[in-house]
Amino acid sequence: MSINRRDWLRASVLSGLSLAAAPAAFCEPELEVPAGYAPPKSGALKARLSANENPYGPSPKALKTITEAAPDGYLYAMEYARQFRKMVADTEGVPEEYVLLGAGSGELLTAAALWAAYRPNAGRTIVAPDPTFDALPRSAVKHGITMDRVPLVAADGYDINLNKLNERVGSQTGMVYLCNPNNPTAITVDPAKLRAFCEAVGAKTPILVDEAYIDYTPDPKAYTMVDMVKKGSNVIITKTFSKVHGFAGLRTGYMIAKPELLEQISKFATGGGCLSMTTLRAAMVSLQDKDFIKFSLGKTQESKDYLYGVLKQHNYEPLPSGANFVMFPIRMKGEDFVGRMMDQGVSIRQWKFDGQYWCRVSLGTMDQMKAFADGLKTIS
Repeated sequence: MSINRRDWLRASVLSGLSLAAAPAAFCEPELEVPAGYAPPKSGALKARLSANENPYGPSPKALKTITEAAPDGYLYAMEYARQFRKMVADTEGVPEEYVLLGAGSGELLTAAALWAAYRPNAGRTIVAPDPTFDALPRSAVKHGITMDRVPLVAADGYDINLNKLNERVGSQTGMVYLCNPNNPTAITVDPAKLRAFCEAVGAKTPILVDEAYIDYTPDPKAYTMVDMVKKGSNVIITKTFSKVHGFAGLRTGYMIAKPELLEQISKFATGGGCLSMTTLRAAMVSLQDKDFIKFSLGKTQESKDYLYGVLKQHNYEPLPSGANFVMFPIRMKGEDFVGRMMDQGVSIRQWKFDGQYWCRVSLGTMDQMKAFADGLKTIS
């Protein structure tokens, strides 16, 4: 065989482009910038409180590790992926084959959506509360799945009504999906009720519980559903380092489920193959940095307490928050509220459900929360 240099280069470039596109196919990034993320029309952005990021992370130890790991960036990180997977398994108290790594929980949620869409002899409907984190529903709908959404209502205190979810499960249900604590409401489902739900409904269809914010609950080990996986229930858990660990831009997370489920879902995921050398080594350090986690949670609570006081001062009634953000009903059209706050240099998000406009504000540093307070005072 013979091939000239130009053809070889062309083939290499095309191959590289296809590989580069592969993670995007799994993660399906949102191309449009939602309201609340775009920069202000004039002036500087004082507080980015629209993405539930942790302004205190990554930890100093993780940052030091990133610097140390960067020179090894020319190496594939397979061995570190194996080590990190074992560390996660040991931390969660499950065998290694119960853990699937991913670039944040976003990749894994999309993989689960694709699995639901292309799983043979399975229902074509996913039951989920509304609103909830939309990464999985959005991907599922793109691939032909029908979402059966159960509205959150005032009569339930905007908590997820597990009985109503159970009532929607039928022969066409391929999965139940919920986020706990929920996003965007920040309300946490009672763990005893959720365990009973997982046991009963899991006998009929898989249940995926997105635990992105579980670290902000009073006792994460008491609130997580990982123990249901250990018991053999038909439950899938996703967790991310994007929140309390401050890895939103570094991208790492993992899924926990029975091996037979992970084997099927892994066909639509990279299995940690798209995690970088720097991210993996930093995540291994961050997973053990209990002092930073304690610091981060403490600072988040300080900002939450301050925000509650500000909202009370302006006669707003926030929903109870078990996460690093707070949702409260607003007294104007949501788009107008977001725009006017952005004019003050503060980015937030808005929703409309149950006939009401709502603001979701992430918990930032105290200076950022004071910028929010100043902006709210100006527009109220």
